[in-house]
Amino acid sequence: MVKTMLELQNNQLVFNFPEVHENARLTINFQRTLRIPDDGKRYPLPPGLGNFPMKHIDDHRNRIPKEWLKRGGVMIPMYQSEALWIHFSSNYASNRSHAYPFAIKVATGKVSAITGEKWEKGLNKKDYVIAPEQPWLDGYVVEKNMIRQFVATPLGMGFTAEEQITKKAEFGGIQIEVFPMKREIFEKRFPVLPPPQYSGGGIIRGFSMPGVYTMSLNTISCNASMGMAPGGMMTQQIFDDPYNFEDWDTKYHDRCFVHLMNSMTWRAVTGENPPITPTTSAEYERRGLPWFDFYNDDLKALDGTKKLKGLKSVAKMEKKKNVKILPENQSVKPGKIINLSGKNQVRDGKWV
Repeated sequence: MVKTMLELQNNQLVFNFPEVHENARLTINFQRTLRIPDDGKRYPLPPGLGNFPMKHIDDHRNRIPKEWLKRGGVMIPMYQSEALWIHFSSNYASNRSHAYPFAIKVATGKVSAITGEKWEKGLNKKDYVIAPEQPWLDGYVVEKNMIRQFVATPLGMGFTAEEQITKKAEFGGIQIEVFPMKREIFEKRFPVLPPPQYSGGGIIRGFSMPGVYTMSLNTISCNASMGMAPGGMMTQQIFDDPYNFEDWDTKYHDRCFVHLMNSMTWRAVTGENPPITPTTSAEYERRGLPWFDFYNDDLKALDGTKKLKGLKSVAKMEKKKNVKILPENQSVKPGKIINLSGKNQVRDGKWV
């Protein structure tokens, strides 16, 4: 029997593959963030404002829908129209000066956030992101270097990517599946190096700062089940696989269904208060707080697909359905933008 291990630790999903390699460990968390304006303009990366709380489904089996219990996994609380981004952190092998690579499938409502295709078993080409090269995913890959932000909406209103593509409101939530690189490939590509070694360290995108949260009653919905819909446009590279497709160990994989529970139902189910909603983009910018930029010219970016490019954003669906679910959607002009690319290039000029 193939041995893998998925655990919930400190509001993070931890995928371990001890039979593949002692370094084959990937951590995934879901970051609270600003919902960028859905106004047709393209915005930089918003910050991470801390992990969403996460609970085992099985710990609340008597207070959740039967289909949730059947699918297993975990649940997180979200307000209507709240946004998130997904953070990937693979274990750094200091003796090889590289983090262990993983191929990661991401879907919402069992519709791929990378291609827009329905969820299928196994690993398919061009339908996954790779860590550590891809540190985060903020939304649906609609064009090269552009995504539409993940925004929570009640399941059944027709806003979600799932409903727009499949015409059904069946699953909701977020689905994750992880495949490690084969041991022999990892050790060949990243051989042991003599000391001293670089200690590693991740790219920090976010901060903890008092006063960046506010409560808005306009975001409350009574529908417990939530799905993800495409929101505002954001500049983000989603990198193509720099390795060979055969490098991934499809024999070893693990997956998790992340259910999205309306925050106002969260307290009744768990007995704990949901997080306070993040501040608006306009208030964030008024305070002069930073946005972020990240790029890597050494890696090829995916082009996006027609299916995802054809999705209607939440703002467009509001007009189509004559329903208002986006509070405080005014445009902003980001001021302070921090470059996270880690490149301090020196440009050469004409000497002669």
